[in-house]
Amino acid sequence: MKDPQEEIAELRELDSRPFLSRSVGYLGRMGPGYMQSAMTLGGGTAFASIFAGAAFGYQLLWVAPVAMLLGIIVLSAVAYQTLSSGENPFKAMKRHAGSFYAYGWALGGIGSSIIWQFAQYALASSMLVAVAKSSGYEVDSWVMGLVALAWCVTVTMLYDSRPSLVRLYENIIKGMVWFIIACFGLVVIQTGIPAPAELIEGLVSFRIPGENQGVQGVTLVVSGLAAAVGANMVFVYPYTLQKRGWGREHRRLARIDLVFGMFVPYAIAASLMVIASASVFYYGDPELFVGKKIAPWQAAEVLAAPDRLGPTVGMWVFGLGIVAMALSSITMQMLCSGFALCEMFGWDAKGPRYKLGMLLPAIGVLGSVFWKDIALWVAVPTNVICGFLLPVSYIAFIKLNRNREYLGKDTPRGRLATVWTAGMVMSTLVLVGFLGWFAWNQAPSWFESLSR
Repeated sequence: MKDPQEEIAELRELDSRPFLSRSVGYLGRMGPGYMQSAMTLGGGTAFASIFAGAAFGYQLLWVAPVAMLLGIIVLSAVAYQTLSSGENPFKAMKRHAGSFYAYGWALGGIGSSIIWQFAQYALASSMLVAVAKSSGYEVDSWVMGLVALAWCVTVTMLYDSRPSLVRLYENIIKGMVWFIIACFGLVVIQTGIPAPAELIEGLVSFRIPGENQGVQGVTLVVSGLAAAVGANMVFVYPYTLQKRGWGREHRRLARIDLVFGMFVPYAIAASLMVIASASVFYYGDPELFVGKKIAPWQAAEVLAAPDRLGPTVGMWVFGLGIVAMALSSITMQMLCSGFALCEMFGWDAKGPRYKLGMLLPAIGVLGSVFWKDIALWVAVPTNVICGFLLPVSYIAFIKLNRNREYLGKDTPRGRLATVWTAGMVMSTLVLVGFLGWFAWNQAPSWFESLSR
């Protein structure tokens, strides 16, 4: 590991370079942004993207980049505040924004992590069962759930107080993120792009389509907005910055890390999934799309047919890409839970209590038993439910960004500060507006369908 002062000197030298040269120099120093990518590239993003492509072709390609851009506006403020003040994030929020926001922030992080674990384990285990079955092996879903749990616990426990283990964990996460992108990139190469003009239009049109076999376009937009940045992501992010040893001198690096480590991989991966799904279902054979009833292994089986992608790409590449998405999210959600529990009770983020906090979401492994027949569509309302835990955090960081007692001379000022705050407010209003629409128009019918 480099001496901190040596690293700071290197950063100052990089800061004096032109934008392109500076950005290239920063690429090898990134880390926390990739961890955010790994967290958000989970089942929610996967299935919102798959449904978007299958039901509406390329029309909703714009959702993932826009959703992530709105989230990055807020996360850039989180990074700026954390690195400028150097204070403990939870204590700072409790002192300067209020206990309601601090505990709402922490509980939102734990709650969203636990809620999502059930769906993530169900999706990972069912896909692993399908992959094994395609190779002639019959394995129970609960067995694959335990395999997924063992992997996630082992990887998460690497994130220790030692810098070398933090870097090892980050490198594993980086590898998983690019493995996901490579998998879906190969799928798109195999499917092709049947309507390139419509693809370009889908990126810039910002239109919301109507309904296709019970799937409403606006519901997928809400799900996409909620999946891009979750309450658990907003909680764990400042702690990963501090765990990496970053401070004031790393503020510019943090912004570049968010762009190239989080926005770019997420936008690429989500777009590739929409394109692949659209090419096979919407443009290829629309009769294959059966609305909300489709299950993850069924989607893989459709892609694996000999007259489509074949078993290697359709089942193994697509299937393992989905598994990697679920596992990377699970590990980050466990990390978030550990930090949040320790902060709420004033414990050090290490030792048995910290590990207990990290293991709280592991109850989600029961999803591999009780939700083994889970349909893809369950990820969409799960996205939305967890999305309701996010606005409290957004509002808190808006308050902190204008708090001179907290940031002192680093308090954003002038026209740029006004634009930044306006962007954060807009991000919050967009999220709240779409979530409010869903609660008013869709939630009653959805809960009614669960009770049947």
